[in-house]
Amino acid sequence: MLQQLNGKLLSFSILSRIAVPPDGWIKAIRNTLGMSMQQLAKKLSISRQGVLDMERREKDGSITIKSLRELGRVLDMELVYGFVPKAGSLDAMIEEKANELATEIVLRTSNTMKLEDQENSKERIEKAIKERTEELKKEMPKILWD
Repeated sequence: MLQQLNGKLLSFSILSRIAVPPDGWIKAIRNTLGMSMQQLAKKLSISRQGVLDMERREKDGSITIKSLRELGRVLDMELVYGFVPKAGSLDAMIEEKANELATEIVLRTSNTMKLEDQENSKERIEKAIKERTEELKKEMPKILWD
């Protein structure tokens, strides 16, 4: 399941580098096509003010996916949306979170041992973090996302 979803999300990664036009996609496409607000309003069966409102809501991020789909339909376009992990992939994201949690767990244990005068070497701590990271990646406990 992870590999399938990872593959789908990776398809979107190139899209994350495309800058959204300053006034939003709706206005940019409408203007590029030479379509007036009135013409788009007619296609959507709404008022000119309704189109202006949609463009404003897209620009401020409050437009609904349903509205964008409808716009796509009347413009003979398809809405495509998805998520792109900032870490590059779901695998990398899981690795990052597992490493953070493993570090926290190992260092907490290491501090307890230090207090008991049983301090570990830096190399041993790093090895323990690596091992714990691998365990957490396999187990994928819900605590990973806290």
